[in-house]
Amino acid sequence: MVYNFSAGPAVLPKEVLQQAADEMLDWHGSGMSVMEMSHRGKEYMSIIEAALRDMRELFAVPSNYKILFLQGGAIAENAIIPMNLAALRGKPGVADYVNTGSWSAKSIKEARRYCEVNVAATSEAEKFASIPARASWKLSRNAAYVHLCTNETIDGVEYQFTPDVAADTDNAPIVADMSSHILSRAVDVSKYGVIYGGAQKNIGPAGLTIVIVREDLLGHALPICPSAFDWKIVADNDSMYNTPPTYAIYIAGLVFQWLKRQGGVAEMERRNIAKADLLYNYLDSTEFYKTRIAKECRSRMNAPFFLHDEALNETFLTGAKERGLLQLKGHKSVGGMRASIYNAMPIEGVEALVGYLRDFEQTHG
Repeated sequence: MVYNFSAGPAVLPKEVLQQAADEMLDWHGSGMSVMEMSHRGKEYMSIIEAALRDMRELFAVPSNYKILFLQGGAIAENAIIPMNLAALRGKPGVADYVNTGSWSAKSIKEARRYCEVNVAATSEAEKFASIPARASWKLSRNAAYVHLCTNETIDGVEYQFTPDVAADTDNAPIVADMSSHILSRAVDVSKYGVIYGGAQKNIGPAGLTIVIVREDLLGHALPICPSAFDWKIVADNDSMYNTPPTYAIYIAGLVFQWLKRQGGVAEMERRNIAKADLLYNYLDSTEFYKTRIAKECRSRMNAPFFLHDEALNETFLTGAKERGLLQLKGHKSVGGMRASIYNAMPIEGVEALVGYLRDFEQTHG
């Protein structure tokens, strides 16, 4: 048995891959592959409309929010967000960012090309091992928005709370990059102005970006914003202003249907807690492996860890591959190991990983 712990593109449910294979040459008797369909034909329109409905239902998206299917990934949204929101208060102003790791830092760097950025808080001095306490944030009274990365895929920290910033910012909307934990846990969407993320971690293949935006935040794009990335234009055209990433949306739609069959987001959260507890409890039980993230903000999705003797790293990875445990090498900027245990990773995969961790320690400890 093979278990893929890649951080993204990541593991997909086997049922989804099998259905996509079965439908590859002929979708529902249409005589066409989804990849061949006109994006405005009735066949494909039924696919995208179902995906939008299922996404809204699964994530409990309120009716006054638009769900947009875009391209460019979260990296592109790092520019698209300030181009759509920096002038929210009348002119390009200041945007507040909280820096909790590698992806927050990329967001900050890109946003500075389009507006003034205030880094309201950072955990860089602690090597991003925690999330700065809300009381320590230095927010701007006139902030256009407050940006968070609520799960840092590389560094392994995850917000276990939704911060209240209204009083300190005169009701600035919170913008959250949820790329690597969207649909893994219940979220009160109404507490955010914008939620966005690339699909290639918990939803589908690379190529699709999802943006959930409150309707009153549409229509404020800077003149330099390309029309294809102006959220109002995209919303007014039902994500069809230009040709959308049709096949990626199709696969995402299959994943949404799979999630509904599993019991929805509530059931996914229960499973994800169980998987994360299983892995972290073992890592905490031994000194052979080390974790550096504060317990109160450990990610359920991405668990970085280190061997006490890093000279054993390649031996560890070779043995893991022999056991069918793939893609455990940590990001190059951090080192060590990383197990990404997204929705589609069954608990049996985590059990297999913990079994290998135990065996490796017994052999090399």
